[in-house]
Amino acid sequence: MLNYWRHSLSVRLWFTSVAALAIGLSVIAAVILYSLNHFPPQIFRGESDMRDARNIAASVGFDNAGRPNALKVAEEIAWLYEVLPTELMYRVMDDTGRVVFASRDAYHGDPWLPGKLAAVTGQIKPAKIDGRLFDVVTLKIQHQQSTFFVQTATSVEIDKAVLMLKVSPIPGTVQTTVLVAMIIFGLTLTFTVRRVLKPLTEASKAAASITPRNLTARLSTEGVPSEIKPLIHAFNEALGRLQHGFAVQQKFLASAAHELQTPLTLLRGQIELQPEIDDKELLYREIDLMARQVRQLLHLAEVSETQNFSFSQVSIADEAMDVVEYLARKAENKQVKLSFDTSIVSPQISADKSALFILLKNMARYRYLSMRRR
Repeated sequence: MLNYWRHSLSVRLWFTSVAALAIGLSVIAAVILYSLNHFPPQIFRGESDMRDARNIAASVGFDNAGRPNALKVAEEIAWLYEVLPTELMYRVMDDTGRVVFASRDAYHGDPWLPGKLAAVTGQIKPAKIDGRLFDVVTLKIQHQQSTFFVQTATSVEIDKAVLMLKVSPIPGTVQTTVLVAMIIFGLTLTFTVRRVLKPLTEASKAAASITPRNLTARLSTEGVPSEIKPLIHAFNEALGRLQHGFAVQQKFLASAAHELQTPLTLLRGQIELQPEIDDKELLYREIDLMARQVRQLLHLAEVSETQNFSFSQVSIADEAMDVVEYLARKAENKQVKLSFDTSIVSPQISADKSALFILLKNMARYRYLSMRRR
């Protein structure tokens, strides 16, 4: 059994596919972990800071005079700016740099970045606010004919803390994902391989059902993978050659039997017409033996051709009774009593009635001869 699984095509396909998946996922996981450990954290923090700044800019509301007067952000974002006023801040300014409105504790104080606001628009710049490091994002807002700027400031400490909260579960998540993916892939691959190899299994069953009686049958290539079709074609060609050779053999047997039967009959007749020949009984016995072998050849050629039979549901008991009736007179002449137990329930079988009759008759004769030898 172990040797079978070692050489099984389905097992090899399964292990090869699972190994390829495991290697691919491991490479991806290694790249992710390497990126998290070696790339500067500013890259990841910058994405988050820029996204938060865009949300703030998109949430700025204006009054009828076209001046910013409110910030319509989601409750969770507004809550963060409310509870962390020293870590998260924003300002909305006009084109002169004057603060129009801002988050708590961000109205007053010096500009967060030196120079003109237009020069740093769309950029993330480091800045010191009250002696602490912040990442400042500046975005431009165009409303009617007026230009405004939005600045968000996020402390480096909270950026790092949030980043670590996001990054720390990633290695475990990656490992779990790889493991789960391999398990699911391995289970589904089992059914996939079985489905892919199903045409081969069906072809194997069809090949096993081919016997000398149905050498005309051929394996179908429908649904068989292209790589296996040459094998099926070669097998069908081998069947064709086998069928031809079998037909030639049967033809030879029939021809030889017919050719030998007539000379034997003539030879026996010539011996009977020659009274001066001694030991005629010995010669007759040898000729009868040869004639019997010839008849066996004829019978062999006959039974090898399926068209010589007509199969139907036949009762073995009925055929046995016919054999008993057929042999009854000969049995009486030899003082042998034939009987058949009709109480035995006999099943119906698929057989040729004439061939079954001959089989049962030969079995009865063999039984009689065996008893005489004893």
